[in-house]
Amino acid sequence: MSYTLSRSGLLDKLLGDPEVEILLSDQADIDAMLRFELALAKAQNKVGLISDISLGAIETAIAAVDFSVADLTDGVAKDGLVVPALVRAIRASLPESAKADFHKGTTSQDLIDSSLMMRLVDVIDIFRQRLDCILDQLDLLSTQDGHLDLMARTRMQRALPFTVKDKLDTWAAPLRELRATIPGDFPLQLGGPIGTLGQMGDHADEIAKDLAARLGLRHPARSWHTDRRPLLQFANWSAELSSSLGKIGQDVALMSQNEILDITITGGGSSSAMPHKNNPVLAEVLVALAHYNATLMGGLHNAALHENERSGAAWTLEWMLFPQIVTTTGAALKTVASLLSRVKF
Repeated sequence: MSYTLSRSGLLDKLLGDPEVEILLSDQADIDAMLRFELALAKAQNKVGLISDISLGAIETAIAAVDFSVADLTDGVAKDGLVVPALVRAIRASLPESAKADFHKGTTSQDLIDSSLMMRLVDVIDIFRQRLDCILDQLDLLSTQDGHLDLMARTRMQRALPFTVKDKLDTWAAPLRELRATIPGDFPLQLGGPIGTLGQMGDHADEIAKDLAARLGLRHPARSWHTDRRPLLQFANWSAELSSSLGKIGQDVALMSQNEILDITITGGGSSSAMPHKNNPVLAEVLVALAHYNATLMGGLHNAALHENERSGAAWTLEWMLFPQIVTTTGAALKTVASLLSRVKF
């Protein structure tokens, strides 16, 4: 599930990332869950756990889905998550003989976690493309202006002379390392009600392997209902990336000060009272986004502490935090690309 705490039409263009947000939207979440249910039915039919007749009925019901996100909100308010309402809506359109074969042996968390993993595959493709473009921008700046002299500064004081290339290398090096370690592990979640897949019998592992292949996810050979490391690993990488991008913003804001002017920014922000100003808005946004992600990460590590075999409270907190970490990282990548296109040494 995906949740954005607040949206502001005034701030969306400054702090948001529509391309990433649509992948974390309610509709994208539901679409991925329906893909999961259809793929699960096919995998179970392949081993004979459900009949051809049931599979056909499930395929027809999913293809004919006509409910909206709004139709599910009352169920979410009652049940604390969307899956029970979603399952009820599909089952209502199935013949009696197929009702028990839909959502067979799985549980809400399997759908929700797998849906998220499926969508993160697409998110990371966006991140990879943007990161590659940023590294290309830095290489171009280094080629154009790398020979120019700069004054290095330590503890906000003049230190020793170095070059623009030296400065750009401090920005690019962590980004190259992060590019080399970009997340690529997106495990299927399939554990059933208590994580043991007991209701799928001897075919459980075979079904899980088939399902993972159909959804483009890794087969982890176990459920990870209470082991939230797959999300923590993605979020930690994202926070490191936004921090490295925030470093660029912090440096540009300082270097563009009137008293220093090591760098100029075209098309900066204006002031309502001081028309002469050229505020480093994009640089400031990068710093704010880096701090925001760092703040969210503490909460996400708290949300990783699940009691027993599933936690409603920790899980809900995760839904509130994780999508915002992902969106914030996307916004930082988008913002730094725009900033680098406007700087001149």
